[in-house]
Parts: sequence; C-alpha cells; structure tokens
Amino acid sequence: MPFSRPTTAQSRPYTARSTRPGTARPQTAVSTVYQEAAYIIAVLEGRGVSREIGIAALDKDTGKVMLVQVADCQTYVKTLHQMHLHYPSIVLVPDTFLSAPDAAFAPRSGKRSASTSLLVEYIQEEFPEAQIESVGRKYWNDNGGLEFILQLCVEDDERAGTILAASNKYYALSAVCALFKYVEAKLNTRFANGALCIRYVPVEGTMMIDRETAHNLELVGNMNFKRSTHSLFGALNYTYTAMATRLLRVNILSPITVQSSLDARLDAVEELINSEDRFTQLRESLKAMNKMDFDKLIVALASSEAKETLSAKPASQRVSQMLNLRNVVKQLPSLRKALQGCRSQLLRIICDMVSDERLDIIEELISANLNEECTPTKGGIGAVNARVYAVKVKQNRLLDVARETYKENVSDIYQLNRTLSAEHDLPLSLVYQEGSGFVFSIKASEVDGPNRKKGELPEGFINVTMKKGRYTFSSMDLKKMNARMKDALDETLLLSDNSSGRSDLPPRIIPVRNYGSPLSNLHPTNRTLTRRTTVRPEFTGTLAIKSGRHPVLEVVQPAGSLVANDVYCDGSSSFQIIQGPNMSGKSTYLRQLGLLTVMAMIGCFVPAEYASFKLYDALLTRLSNDDDLERSLSTFANEMTSSAMILGLATPNSLVLIDELGRGTSPREGVGISHAIAEALIGAKASVFFVTYDPCSPDSEGSCTKLRSWYSHFSELSTTLSGHPTVVNLHLSVQSTPQTSTNFGMIFRILDGVSDHQTHYGLELARLADLPVEVLREGQRVAETLDALQKRQEEESEGSQIAMRRKVLLRLRTQLKQVYEHSTLPDDDLLDYLKRFHTDIAKAFISL
Repeated sequence: MPFSRPTTAQSRPYTARSTRPGTARPQTAVSTVYQEAAYIIAVLEGRGVSREIGIAALDKDTGKVMLVQVADCQTYVKTLHQMHLHYPSIVLVPDTFLSAPDAAFAPRSGKRSASTSLLVEYIQEEFPEAQIESVGRKYWNDNGGLEFILQLCVEDDERAGTILAASNKYYALSAVCALFKYVEAKLNTRFANGALCIRYVPVEGTMMIDRETAHNLELVGNMNFKRSTHSLFGALNYTYTAMATRLLRVNILSPITVQSSLDARLDAVEELINSEDRFTQLRESLKAMNKMDFDKLIVALASSEAKETLSAKPASQRVSQMLNLRNVVKQLPSLRKALQGCRSQLLRIICDMVSDERLDIIEELISANLNEECTPTKGGIGAVNARVYAVKVKQNRLLDVARETYKENVSDIYQLNRTLSAEHDLPLSLVYQEGSGFVFSIKASEVDGPNRKKGELPEGFINVTMKKGRYTFSSMDLKKMNARMKDALDETLLLSDNSSGRSDLPPRIIPVRNYGSPLSNLHPTNRTLTRRTTVRPEFTGTLAIKSGRHPVLEVVQPAGSLVANDVYCDGSSSFQIIQGPNMSGKSTYLRQLGLLTVMAMIGCFVPAEYASFKLYDALLTRLSNDDDLERSLSTFANEMTSSAMILGLATPNSLVLIDELGRGTSPREGVGISHAIAEALIGAKASVFFVTYDPCSPDSEGSCTKLRSWYSHFSELSTTLSGHPTVVNLHLSVQSTPQTSTNFGMIFRILDGVSDHQTHYGLELARLADLPVEVLREGQRVAETLDALQKRQEEESEGSQIAMRRKVLLRLRTQLKQVYEHSTLPDDDLLDYLKRFHTDIAKAFISL
C-alpha cells in the first residue's frame, strides 16, 4: 500500500525552537583524532516496507551539503555507513519519530508515536555522542527543500546534475528543508545565494564498508590505542591541509567504484612519481598552505548572521579570515608554476582552476585594502596587532583614530610595567591573555627583595596564580588600563571589519567556491610517494596480487622483516578456504587483503610486485572473536549477527573476509552453521576468503579432546565443500628460518591445496619442547599413513572426479572470458598463450 505524503506548505516558516537539553558528551582530542563530528544531519524514513531513507548532511564550517537517498535493510547498515562518512554532531529527526518521554522536550506539533523509531534507536546506539534534536513534522517539506537547493547551490558545472538527481528524491529533499530551517532558527546562520557546495551522493558509485569492518581492519583508527597512527589512515596521511585530511578519511571509508575516476587519480600519482622535481616543487607549495582550510574560509566569508549582532568577537574573526584568504591567494602563483605542463587530466584540471583570472581579481581587492606586512599569527598580542593593523592607513579616518587610541593605551600599559619593575626591583614582564587583557608575569625564583620574605610578592598585586614555575598577577591600575584598551580594541576591530573589503567579496568569491575540492585532491595523489616499492594497481576483474605486503605493518616493522604473500581469485576460484595454525598469520593475511583492496580503490599505489583488482561494491567482514558487551552479545551471537548482515548484502561484486566462523559454539554445531553459511556465499558468487583453524596446533591447555574436535570440524568443512567447483583450498605452510628476536625459527607462506604435512607445525613445536626422537618419528609415521589413506580414498571417489572435471571446465570458461574482456597482448602473443592454455586443459582432462 503506498505511503501518504504529508501536506506541503508553500511558505517557508522558521523551525520552532526546541528546548530539549543537549545529550552529547563533550568532544575530546582522543575522540576527534580521526573523525570530526562536524556535520548536522537530517534523517527521514519513509512509511513503506522498502525502508526508503533520505539524508541531508551539512558541514556549516566548510559549506558542504551531501544528499543521500537509499533503500535500506532492517538493520539500517547503509544509512549508518553514510552517517559515518559524514560524522554527526547533531542529528535531526521528525518529532513524530520520538516516544512520549522524548517528545516532552520537543515542540508540540503533530501526532506522537507510541514508541521511539527503530531508526532513532540505532542512531543513538551508533553515535552516542551525537545530540538528537526533533524538528516539527510540517517542516519536512520536499518543495521547500528544492527551493533551498535552487537558491543556495553554487553556480558551477555540477549544479544542473545535482538538481536533476535530487528533484525526484522526496525524502532527501524533505530532509534538506528541515535542515536549513533548523540552521536559520537555532544556529542564527544564513548563507548567501550560491554559497554552498550541494551534491547528491549516488550510493551505487562507492564501495560499502560497514562500521565493524572499518573498525576491525583499522581503516581510520587503531583498535587498541586511539592516539596511535598505526592504521591505514595514519599510514597514508601525508596531507598538509585540513580539507585534504577530510577527503582522505572519506575516501578510505567509501572507496569509489568508477574506473575512469580511479584511472585519473592513478595517472596523477604516476606522473608525480616519474617527475621528482615537479613533486618536490608541488610539495613545497602545499607546505606553505599548512593548516589552511580553503573550504571553511570561503564559506565563512560568504555567510552572514540571520540576526545581526554588533560584537567585536565575530568582527575579529572576520578580519582574521581576510588575512588567511590573502595568504592563500599569495601561494597560488607557486602552485601554478608547479603544475604547469602536467600531462595527467586531474593535474591539468587543478592547474586550470588555480590559474583562474577571478582569483587574481580577489587578490587585487585584498591587496587594495590590507597591509602586506600583516600576517596572521597564533595567540598573544602579536595576533591581536595583526588584526588591528590589517587594514591600510587612510582607508577609514575613524579607524585611524581608534587605532591611535589603542596604541596609546598599550603604550601606557608597558610604561606601567617599567615603572613597577623599577619601583619593586623585579624583572616583571607582560603576557597577553585572550579575553582578559595583559597580566604581569615573573619567575618564582626571581621573586625576592630586601624588605620582604623570599618568594613573597610586594603589596598591591592581586589575582596571584602560580603555573609552571611562574607567577601571573595583576593590579588595580592594570585592570583599569585593560578596560580602556579593550574599548579601543573593540572599536578598532569593528571598524576594521567594515573597511577590509569583505562586503565586496561574496560576488567574487562564490564563483570559486568549489576550488577547495580539487586542491585537496593534490594531497591524495602525493600520499603514496614516500614508498618507492609500490606498484600501480590494475582493474581487470580478477584479484591477483604478487608479493603483497601489509601496508600498516610495513610502516611499523623493520625493513625486510615482512613475509610477502600472493593472492589469486577469479570466477573459477571465488571461494577460498585458508587453513593454518595459530600465530601463522591467517588474520593478518585477511586484513592485508582488505587494506590493499581499499588502497587500490582510492587511487593509491600498493605495496606489491604486481596488483590487479576487481571493482567491488562492498567489503564485508567477520573478523572479531570477542564478546560485544555494549550490545550484550556473546561471541556466537556476534558471529551470527555479522553473518546475517553479510548474507543479506553479498553480491557477485562483493569481497567477503571471514575469520574462523563458528568458534563461539560447539564443534558439531559450528561445522553445520559454517557449512550452511559457506554454501549460501558460494551461491551468491561473492569473492570469499574463508579462514579456518588448522588442527595441527594444540590449544593453550593442551587438551587432546579439544584438538580432535577442531580437527573434525575443519577437516569435514573442507571436505563437504570440495564438491563445489569454485572452492579452492589454501594453507599456510611452515618454513624453517634462523631464529631471531622477532621470530622463533619458523615463517609461514600461503600455498595452494590442503597441507600435505598437517602435523608438521605441531611436531616442530614438539621438537622445541625436547620430546624424545623416537616419539617424534612415530608421530610422523602415523600422520603420513593417515594422510596417504585419505588421499587414496578421495582419488577413488567418483564424486571427487566429477568435482574436478567441473573445476577444470569452470577454469576454462573464466580464463577465456578474462582474455576476451581484458587482454592487451599482441595477436601473436595472444595466439601462443591460447595454444599453451589449450594444452594445459587437455592434460588436465586426460589426467582425470
């Protein structure tokens, strides 16, 4: 039954003010290292069974607005994924989504729900620090949302596409309307026409990575230490500006699946790798723009207060913004020079943008009003003076008078400091504190005098505090002088704001509103250049990696200590069972595969000798064997929850990584559940890497019973799945090496097939424990006898022969399709390859 749309109003009323208290915990440095909770997100869910959800996300500082409309499942995994990409500080929902207790804090409008929406409960659980705000249901208006987009979207080449894509997205448009009503009413902010970068985000153009996968793969943060940079984001983050850091984080959490865009990024990286001089010049130009945020700067200069307030603080901020803008445009000539003559499309586009004549007009306007010698400094009286003397002399006579008054007041304060220093025979100094003005300061060891006790300050000083071995204090005369100075300073800043030329900027600066985005793309092209042992990835529809290395461990571990491993997965080997003992690197192998795939799909070179990838639409993992105490889920319940999500989302274009499924229950139940889930994934034709526990390694308590149980579990699993032609068995083989401080004499490499010496690892450990030689010899003999018996039984089995024929036929079909779609060989070489392939296939059939 179709849903009924709410009645839309033609007028654009302000959002009613909510009196609901804030629920968010204060942000700390730890919680915002890798994710900025900067977005205000409006979320609206449809009433139909398809769970259509509209999202509008605004970063008020950078002026970016992202619109998303997605059909989600009952766990809202796609919605939460999009919200993680635009991490929220405030989440807006209709007041009808809240239960009666919550609605008591919300404006009284519309009908109330008997219980809080399931979507709101998921959002509260996923983002506990975000503040949930309700907006009256009548303000969720699709017509009003479209009006906002037409009014505020920047005039550029993508405007028409954005309007066309969003025009029929009812839920996303309704969310836009509620979002901007809230911003106007509650945040007192109104944006100039065409000031915002509004984009409709097509979900189908990116790879979906859920929160658990991002956490377990350590994509943007370390699992154990939040401050650690040992994550993929930390390994790649060689950015110089905040806008590039934001872009890198979004790219890692949502890699693109459009090959033309990936090729453009990789072309830029390759050109800079091959041109050391250009790369060095570009890096130096970007380094001069360190910590500058072009996006935030442009939006701040193009926005205004909805209700004007006469205050010196916002005026001071606006003057600082003008100084920062001048520093940005002053760096553009060196950036142009570094980019001139580039061959790659991405670098040429950026070069054209920074060569825009409108930027030169902006620079002329700024130079006409601002002093060249004034540069923004961080903190202290220097930062204040930079704002006070930012505007040139004779631009405004009242400003010149106010500055002279400010200068005299500051001189009086310094004269007071000299007078008191001489009077009390103390080396007093002045420190400027933002908001309160000047205070006296002196080292504690220097406080001494003939008529007072050691360490005691003279009479007349007040508000004495001690910090880091220094006294800070004031006096009544200093407080009076600070008050006079502050009056002069406030007047100066207000007049400077009016005389800086800022009012003339919006018409000129809005056309270059989107230039921050391509500038930030320069950093992702630079981020992999610090490693020369990387290779450009190809996208051929086949996952093939030769000598791949873990990108994070390569930063942490000493050079040459990592074990490189190969990967090959195509349509004929899409389900790969990987066996190996404890501590052999199975989990690391899976994580390495996931990280290399993400790197390739964000346009990075990857650490390998050769790398080919498929464009995956989703990266789905089940890697953790821990309880989830926050959601009251045991290990097994957590396994089943993750498995249900994977089965619901897996497609032939998904990459699935599963680590030791079924260990949270009994071995008999574990093998049954693992087999059933494996068969479902085989049926979905996803690319699956299914890691199992090798029974060769004893458990921590040395229990033989448990050892036999796990042996039965995974021996049966590899056997029961062997009838499927796409199933491939791999194992981590042990190799002896000289014992060092970082390894105990054995390393493991991934090899084809089931291990021929399943007890080899256990016997090696037994030798290290100094068991008698005859015991080890007998154990080896029995194990080899059992292996030979099992192998003979499999060869004589008719079912095994049928399965092998199916594997050969599937391999034939996959290889021919691969050659047809992706081969770039010359005709003669291609003919030779097909002849060799024909011979190999014929031999395989003869052997069967």
